[in-house]
Amino acid sequence: MIQLTEAGKRFGPKILFSDCNWLIGPKDRFGIVGGNGTGKSTLLKVLAGIESLDYGSVNSTKGIKAGYLPQDGIVLTGRTVFAECMTVFDDVRAMEAEQKELEHQMGELDHESPEYQKVSERYHQVHDEFTARDGYNIESKVGIVLTGLGFSREDWVKRVEAFSGGWQMRIALARLLLSEPNLLLLDEPTNHLDIEARDWLESYLHNYPNAFILISHDRYFLDVTVDRVAEIWNKRIHFYSGGYTKYENAKTERRTQLEAAYKNQRERIEDLEAFINRFRAQATKAKQVQSRIKELEKIERIEIPPDEKTIYFRFPQPKPSGRIVAEFQKVSKAYGEKVVFSGATFNIERGDRIALVGVNGAGKSTLIKLLSGEEPLTSGEYKLGHNVEVDYFAQDQYKVLDVEASIFDDLGRVSPRSGQTELRNILGCFLFSEDDVFKKIGVLSGGERNRYALARMLMQPSNFLLLDEPTNHLDIRAKDVLLKAMEEFTGTVVFVSHDRYFIEKLATRVFEVADGAVTIFNGTYAEYLWKKNNTAAPAPTLPTPQKQAAPQQGKQQAPQPQKHGQKNAQPPPPPPPVDKSRRLNPIKLRQTKERQRAIEDEITRLEVEIADFGATLSMFVSAQESIDIAELLESRRKDMAALEAEWEEVSKLIEENR
Repeated sequence: MIQLTEAGKRFGPKILFSDCNWLIGPKDRFGIVGGNGTGKSTLLKVLAGIESLDYGSVNSTKGIKAGYLPQDGIVLTGRTVFAECMTVFDDVRAMEAEQKELEHQMGELDHESPEYQKVSERYHQVHDEFTARDGYNIESKVGIVLTGLGFSREDWVKRVEAFSGGWQMRIALARLLLSEPNLLLLDEPTNHLDIEARDWLESYLHNYPNAFILISHDRYFLDVTVDRVAEIWNKRIHFYSGGYTKYENAKTERRTQLEAAYKNQRERIEDLEAFINRFRAQATKAKQVQSRIKELEKIERIEIPPDEKTIYFRFPQPKPSGRIVAEFQKVSKAYGEKVVFSGATFNIERGDRIALVGVNGAGKSTLIKLLSGEEPLTSGEYKLGHNVEVDYFAQDQYKVLDVEASIFDDLGRVSPRSGQTELRNILGCFLFSEDDVFKKIGVLSGGERNRYALARMLMQPSNFLLLDEPTNHLDIRAKDVLLKAMEEFTGTVVFVSHDRYFIEKLATRVFEVADGAVTIFNGTYAEYLWKKNNTAAPAPTLPTPQKQAAPQQGKQQAPQPQKHGQKNAQPPPPPPPVDKSRRLNPIKLRQTKERQRAIEDEITRLEVEIADFGATLSMFVSAQESIDIAELLESRRKDMAALEAEWEEVSKLIEENR
């Protein structure tokens, strides 16, 4: 469908990537990963036709339509939300208008006249095309997508300019999804989505009929949406099968194999050089020496790329607070006639790491502002505990920074005991490197300022941190640094985040803000989802998610809000006992082990075939040949996926019978 051949791109004197050979098929689902500044967004723009290559070529099949969503910067005006999305179907609506006009003409013409016959033929042609484009359901399609992305029916008739930048990006995403391009290119589409909208987008992409390529810093989102990963690393693009978790494992294995091959090659080179140096002067050994010299010259040297720098920093710990950090007694909050929640009663204890969850607009940010003192209570009572010091990180935290100071000097004033190397490491954690650390705060983008504001807060943390979307604008490595710091933090944290991996790893309790109430769940985020869905299956673990459709919300009994002073709720019920019926007799067990070995042999064979097809595709001969090979490659990948699933089931069965 689209093929890059020996593709390369520069940014000034810096090479972003080179020698890239990549064929994108009609059903491919890729995630692009890589460090900050490696060229992920640039590669997406090349595929969209917005930027050109400096080396190599990009070719596409005739008639291919690519749709591109940038990270931000889209501004819409002049229409309502619904009307803006309906512009995608302007050609379909033109067909509908033409149908009506043709119907009117047929009503006035003589049915026996040649003009009537001509108009009738055109009418049937337009009608057939209109029906094929599903023209009678375009309004329904728009409604489904807008609802999935979090727009209420009241929002549909509002002017697009009335929405913030994040919501305008949602409108742009809705338009792009409705247009169904052959290749969907999404640059961090989840940045402006809450968890519910993200779940819906995962399900939508799972059923998307065409190819898509996306960039995301959300591990879980990548795991459940893509089946291949393209990593930009060391100025090359490397391809991996599976989602993000499989990519991480495969990358570790690839480096281990590369290091082993490098070690073996070095030993061989040293042996050859030793022989040559030892016998170079002996005429009787001249033939053997020349043979080894030729062998040495033919060796293609293996290079080990430098390790990605792993930055670890332990942020200062705050002084301890009392056991009870905060108490809410029958707290209500309303804006005029709109009640956000009422009767909220709960305690926050020292060491709690509480995730606030709920749909956009439910009141998560309002609750965190009440805890910080930024907003007054409408009614009820709020008490802070002994020795509690509150620090609040808002989504627009950058507004309180000194715009004339450089970020390096400003951070040095905050932490005067830290040396230059330590300060650079901290800023590196939050994606500020090289000369970026000397930029003035005033010239940074909103996202960069927020990243810096978060780093600044963690250099002098209070014992009660309130964090509203701290993971926004962070890549995966930066999120890992923040997560590690928060896991080691000895104080108390209440946070809002739309990154499920971050929530699952950090939260010890979950407060759900919904339907005018604050409901308390004691336990991890996975346990919260399990209780909420009221399933009989064991609670899922999110660190190693597998590709699946978005979970369905079943009927449930709403949990009761926790009362003031109430101890932790009872733990979730234990998982169901092991199924005894899966025990195998010795003969069946032996047959199962033989099947496991047969599957492994077949997988090895398919891996070789897939590698051969990939190598063949890198040498472009003709568009038709590339399409034929791509179809064979897709077939082998499906066979591989089916065998891997069978292998996992067989292996699990064998493990249960040990």
